[in-house]
Amino acid sequence: MVVSHFLKWANTAKVTERAAAAGALSRAYAQHELPFEDRCAAEAALTLLLDDPSAKVRKAMAEALALSRHAPPQVIAVLAADQPEVASVVLARSPLLTDADLIERVASGPKATQSLVADRASLSMELSAVIAEIGEADACKVLIANAGAEIAPLSFRRMAERFGHLGAMREALIADPRLPADCRHMLLVKLGEALQGSPLVVALMGATRAERIMKDACVKASLTLIDSTRVEEYPALVTHLRVRGDMTASFVIRAVAYGKVDFFGAALVALSGQSEQRIRSLLAAGSDVALTAAFRKAGLSDVVHAVLIRALKVWREVANGKRVAGAQEVSWLMLKEVGGHEAQGDLAALLKSIHLDALRENAREHALAIAAA
Repeated sequence: MVVSHFLKWANTAKVTERAAAAGALSRAYAQHELPFEDRCAAEAALTLLLDDPSAKVRKAMAEALALSRHAPPQVIAVLAADQPEVASVVLARSPLLTDADLIERVASGPKATQSLVADRASLSMELSAVIAEIGEADACKVLIANAGAEIAPLSFRRMAERFGHLGAMREALIADPRLPADCRHMLLVKLGEALQGSPLVVALMGATRAERIMKDACVKASLTLIDSTRVEEYPALVTHLRVRGDMTASFVIRAVAYGKVDFFGAALVALSGQSEQRIRSLLAAGSDVALTAAFRKAGLSDVVHAVLIRALKVWREVANGKRVAGAQEVSWLMLKEVGGHEAQGDLAALLKSIHLDALRENAREHALAIAAA
């Protein structure tokens, strides 16, 4: 179709005819095969068609030009700011839209725009950060599900902070293997807070008992979290627990009783200020005196030193293949180390509860194994 004739014809043609012709002209332009003069004329015609009163015409253009790297940039810019049914096609696909263009649309466009941008085939870390910071929950959920999106740890944290109270977002975040360990802990805490505040839970248990049970559950969940956390993420998790006030002596004792020695090492590095290499060598082969000195630098009370050393010696033997043991035996040996000292009544009670938990876990696993046989 000659462009000059097309422009004259478009003034009187029906909407369906104009839409079909606009799509054909757009596809011809996108194929990048028109002679130079015809291409210039076609670009002028496409620019003029942006003023067509019918969204069907502009949508036809958007569908034909959205994937093209040769589309007129001014046409793409206008289509991206058009009404949702037109803009959605371009926002979701066009390679000509820069991060700056997309950030502007996320910040100033309707809520639906955020999800469209979040679902693009690839997203830079900067664009993902903007969506994580100002996007609605639906857009952030789409972002998390997008395997082509680069998401920085800080962006995960912002989404966890902003939407961790929403069940659907918690599930989406926790299911993502890229989620940092400290964010996982944050979400576990938010889940505990949500359950603790549930009217049903409070009615069944009472507020005080519900709070105690939820705290215990969070502690146990945090220990389980350590197992699924990469060693290089331990320092971040330790920092998060310290900031929250969860890195207590009882948590440290429970972690050591369950054999989380590498995590305990990361905690000692953070608490004592000693080097990672120094702490690693102490845990592997350090004397009682050297370990006690490190514990004191870390601010651990003298009353817990002996039980920690007792547990570490057992885990050393396990690591060296000289012994087979688990949390049940280790917690029992730690409890025996306390003995009958009245001054250590709280410590003995803690170790007894750890030992009973280990007994229950082992019995449960044994029963399940019997049932599965």
